[in-house]
Amino acid sequence: MIDFRSDTVTRPTPAMLEAMRNAPIGDDVFGEDPSVNKLEALSAELFGMEAALFCPSGTMTNQIAIKCHTQPGDELICDKLSHIYQYEGGGIAFNSGASVRLIEGNRGRITADQVKESINPDDVHKPITTLVSLENTANRGGGSCYNFADIQSIKEICSQNNLKLHLDGARLFNAIVAKNETPAQYGETFDSISVCLSKGLGAPVGSVLIGKKDFIKKARRIRKVFGGGMRQAGFIAAAGIFALEHNIERLAEDHAHAQMIASVLEKKDFIGTILPVETNIIIFEVKGRYTAPALAAKLKEQGIFVIAISPTQVRVVVHLDISPDQVNRTIEAFNRL
Repeated sequence: MIDFRSDTVTRPTPAMLEAMRNAPIGDDVFGEDPSVNKLEALSAELFGMEAALFCPSGTMTNQIAIKCHTQPGDELICDKLSHIYQYEGGGIAFNSGASVRLIEGNRGRITADQVKESINPDDVHKPITTLVSLENTANRGGGSCYNFADIQSIKEICSQNNLKLHLDGARLFNAIVAKNETPAQYGETFDSISVCLSKGLGAPVGSVLIGKKDFIKKARRIRKVFGGGMRQAGFIAAAGIFALEHNIERLAEDHAHAQMIASVLEKKDFIGTILPVETNIIIFEVKGRYTAPALAAKLKEQGIFVIAISPTQVRVVVHLDISPDQVNRTIEAFNRL
């Protein structure tokens, strides 16, 4: 099976499993798990921020951040394709009692001017705008990346209007590698950053939320309320440490594989628009003799798993469990269609 459904399907490598098996553990709710403490310290240091919090999922780290930054009745600004709005179960309303101002961005990315136009006036009839959330890379934008100068312009608007700036960085390291950036740039700019360890970095479970000490202290309490305390979590924290230490630079290989597949798709008469491929995600339109679900079913017959994300679009996600041989076999399968 060649599984392109998501980069969440990766399995720990033997070396990662060995690190997990040998991990020193304690009770993280008591703050006594040395592996969790090491992961949190490593994550904070990597971004030049003060502290971090290990959580089971990126949805939890995002939702904790939103809860920390807002009060019920507040409003946050994000792109209409954002994961926090589309794929987190209505958590913004359920967990934080906040409303959302959705922006029609460019492949999941918004601009400083759009943010400025979306800030509510000081009017009792309007919710109070308190937070802006960006997603980098943008999943539904086909793994699109922000130009960092655009992020800085958004930060300036936030600073001028007393707004907090959160980053859903589920695939942030894909953007950092693709754009030749550094984590420290992001740590200097955002009030909070969520990074997923179980997507392109290949850990089996977990995300980290990074920010200032006071923010993380508040976030830790909210994690408890959300049921996110994990006790002897060092076994999975060790996988996260291994991922951060070994699996960042290799993301460039996934990006190259995605480009190879996309170059073949461009030549097929049943493929329409392909979103620009910047990282490890390919989203393309299906037309003519196939629908998106029909094409996914046809590929499944050949042991290749993709996702039809709409009646007309398919998503392919490359990751560390996709070998060069599997890329070639996938290309051959498309060429046979």
